[in-house]
Amino acid sequence: MHSSIKKLLIVDDSKVSRMLIRTHILARRPEWMIFETACGEDAIKFVDNELPDYCTMDINMPGISGTDAAERILSKYPSIKIVVFSANIQEVHQNRARSLGSILVAKPVTEKSIALALNYFTDSE
Repeated sequence: MHSSIKKLLIVDDSKVSRMLIRTHILARRPEWMIFETACGEDAIKFVDNELPDYCTMDINMPGISGTDAAERILSKYPSIKIVVFSANIQEVHQNRARSLGSILVAKPVTEKSIALALNYFTDSE
């Protein structure tokens, strides 16, 4: 049983994607606190203030890419677990996610992709 309340930040410029991720996560982890931002810059600011446990990060967003945002976040806060969600699953993006110590999960957001993310987030607890 996971007693500690975890904080998850969802970063995606698509409101629909954020809603889907939120809905799927809360169905399995109703006790988690979930926050949302729509771009990498806002995600970096949010992390500086709130320090979430976990983060889902889209790649293609206005401003800096999700992988660049993830890299900047992880360089300051290596304990945060980040899952990169993207419809763009070219090997270059998968390798970049791996090099950051993250994983890349394919969009669209489904129960299966959320299960992969949750397993990654909670596998070391």
